[in-house]
Amino acid sequence: MTEIFSDTGFRQLTQMFLAIIFFHTSEYILAIAIHGASKVTLSSLLISKHYALAMLISVLEYIAEIVFFPGLKQHWWISNFGLTMIILGEILRKTAIITAGRSFTHLIKIRREEHHKLVTEGVYQIMRHPSYSGFLIWSVGTQVMLCNPISAIAFAVVVWRFFAERIPYEEHYLKQFFGRQYVEYAQRVPSGVPFVN
Repeated sequence: MTEIFSDTGFRQLTQMFLAIIFFHTSEYILAIAIHGASKVTLSSLLISKHYALAMLISVLEYIAEIVFFPGLKQHWWISNFGLTMIILGEILRKTAIITAGRSFTHLIKIRREEHHKLVTEGVYQIMRHPSYSGFLIWSVGTQVMLCNPISAIAFAVVVWRFFAERIPYEEHYLKQFFGRQYVEYAQRVPSGVPFVN
């Protein structure tokens, strides 16, 4: 059990908790900066029961593996690759949010608002859903950084599936809002989530 308090355990768990705190705090702060405090709720922290459970399970996996298979957590090149994924995922997601400005919301809009515009510049020139791509990279990166093989695969599958269902739903409304302009944009630019058109 002392492995949890080793340099490896301390470093990896600290990095994970800092990544989680930074991700959620920055999401909330950006939402307030873009939309104003009166229009932002705690849901902008993006912490659901399922998400909290997934993170708890990943920590339990980490603890079990560091106790029973401590060598598994010593692959620093894998852990550092995961940390790089976290950073790149954060940068991509936050760049997407800042680029979209008021057109970005955490909840899918089913009615077009006055300020809502189709954003096709910046990172949106290379992918339609860079914030989703960023979150996918970030979330899987948290598990790669911990050298959690089970959670890394589970996070990749679950998050990918979530976006594979969410993107068509969201794009249904985007096509209603922007018509042919969005259809042409979608034909020209990939979604940013692998295997999701």
